Amino acid sequence: MYAVVGCNGCSNIWILENPREQASAQCSRCGKRHQTKKLRKMYTAEDHDAARQVRSAILAEKQGASEAFSNLDSVAEMEGRLDDAHISDREYLERSGLDADEVAAAGDSSSASSSKSRRELVEEAVSEQERPTEDEVVGYAAERGVPAEKARDILEKLTLGGDVSESGGRYRSL
Repeated sequence: MYAVVGCNGCSNIWILENPREQASAQCSRCGKRHQTKKLRKMYTAEDHDAARQVRSAILAEKQGASEAFSNLDSVAEMEGRLDDAHISDREYLERSGLDADEVAAAGDSSSASSSKSRRELVEEAVSEQERPTEDEVVGYAAERGVPAEKARDILEKLTLGGDVSESGGRYRSL
């Protein structure tokens, strides 16, 4: 069962699923928590699409757009048309004047490190090198786009967190 309910704090209107099975519900706009049994139920239905349609009609009425809303298809019908309204990435690129094959090739040739976080790059710098110094770790990370000061901060956090150990100015992964 679905109920179209309203918040008495901010006038937000939303759909509540299985209101009898919930002790309380929280307004998505203002965050106020309501006891579901005390919520004003403007409409109840077994069908989610019917509840969506009623909620949309109420919102249109609040905006003074009831007449315009009555000329529209149902919410479910409009949503169904959205699946047919998209274009592929290739078509989008080509309509934008770009060669889709060149874009794909550029994506394939990009370095693997671009998909790694800064932390992952610093961890990799420690594990890939034979007991590196701080400067070696920072240099490795900097070559892959991590700012030197940020690499130092991350290395310090990894050391303090117990992920990396430091002895005699040399680091190793734990």
